[in-house]
Amino acid sequence: MDIVKQYSAVLKNNLDNPLLAAKLIRFGLKVASRYVAVFPDRRLPRSLQYLNKLCIRYISDAEVRPLNTVWVNLFAPTEFLHALGVTPLCIEAYASFMSGHYIEDRLIDKAEASVTSNTLCSFHKIFIGAAEYDLPKPPKIAITTSMACDANLNTFRYLSDKFNIPLYTIDVPVECNEETINYVSRQLKEMITMLEDFCGQKLDLARLKEIINIENETRSCMRRILNLLGQKNLDSTMTFELYMLLTSHVLMGRLDTLRFYQMYEDDLSKAPERYKKGVFFIHLPPLYESNFKHYLNFNKNYGLLGCDLNYDFLEEIEDEDPYKGIAKKLILNTYNGDFERRLKVLARVIDKVKPDGIVQFCHWGCKQSSGHVGLFRDYFKHRGIPFVSIDGDVVDKRNNQEGQLATRLEAFLEMLNNRGDGFGRLCV
Repeated sequence: MDIVKQYSAVLKNNLDNPLLAAKLIRFGLKVASRYVAVFPDRRLPRSLQYLNKLCIRYISDAEVRPLNTVWVNLFAPTEFLHALGVTPLCIEAYASFMSGHYIEDRLIDKAEASVTSNTLCSFHKIFIGAAEYDLPKPPKIAITTSMACDANLNTFRYLSDKFNIPLYTIDVPVECNEETINYVSRQLKEMITMLEDFCGQKLDLARLKEIINIENETRSCMRRILNLLGQKNLDSTMTFELYMLLTSHVLMGRLDTLRFYQMYEDDLSKAPERYKKGVFFIHLPPLYESNFKHYLNFNKNYGLLGCDLNYDFLEEIEDEDPYKGIAKKLILNTYNGDFERRLKVLARVIDKVKPDGIVQFCHWGCKQSSGHVGLFRDYFKHRGIPFVSIDGDVVDKRNNQEGQLATRLEAFLEMLNNRGDGFGRLCV
């Protein structure tokens, strides 16, 4: 039994003691932070070693200073929080780290026994279970959006009621025009008024514009990275693809995020020319499923090219009126709106990264993911790019059928091996 499993067993045995359990979680994060700083994984490029430290430090800061934290979903406009010096704790990120602590099974069981159905997204069940155990200390306020995820609205309402904290929900329309941009902009101003009251300080508009400029510089770097991914091989793992959801969303606009992408671009530019079969994910890659880990983490034959959720907005934000600029960003996100919007941006990404095959991993409880399978299959068949849809769970290790997954994944990879070297040559 390795030390992580021993730590997990101790943590599980003390979940009914929230003070001790919270201390154990903070201790685990502290140890992990020091370990990756002193003993970095030498198989990883310099940028991903930096990303590892950055993401662990982010979760640790939120755990240590809960009163300087706002609970958010992945799509929340966190630029305002960075400008106010407040840490946005993304509940999906917290859930991923609890899965990394190997306690997700107990948290999910607690949620299902208390308030949720078993069909709810596992990320949300983990956070709700943690809340039922009183593990995360409540912030002063929570913020979410109506985008993409139906489950998150009910999850945040539950959290608001349970901990008696204010909740601001940003309603994001599908259509993008002057009326809808103004509508979201007004909501953002109302949200800031609430935040200023709870934070005890006024928003510095010049600081917000500075953050937007950093974000725009970061996205420019990301666009160059997409071009490099189509040409180069850089070893990675699915964990780091999930970590990048933090830098591409919740931590966007920070200097340390910009530094990561600059380092990542530099590592890619120095990497060898592409020689592995490249696999690109739609939605999310699985964190812990053993077959995917075997074939895609540091594999000599297959390489990870990313996932579309990390590139759901690639344009610049207009900084003349930051409220309108961020409102437009929310509305035009590829996960907000109809399938055609998502496909248009995805097609641009695919043209740049040139994957040999595409996997849509349909995460348990995510209706928007599974609902698009047929449309994606038809599109990629037309493009001549091998595509496979696989059902599973990103964070609940019990919820994957390893034998069935192995059969489908190996058949898909065999298809890539028989396909030749040309991007888009053969139809499926």
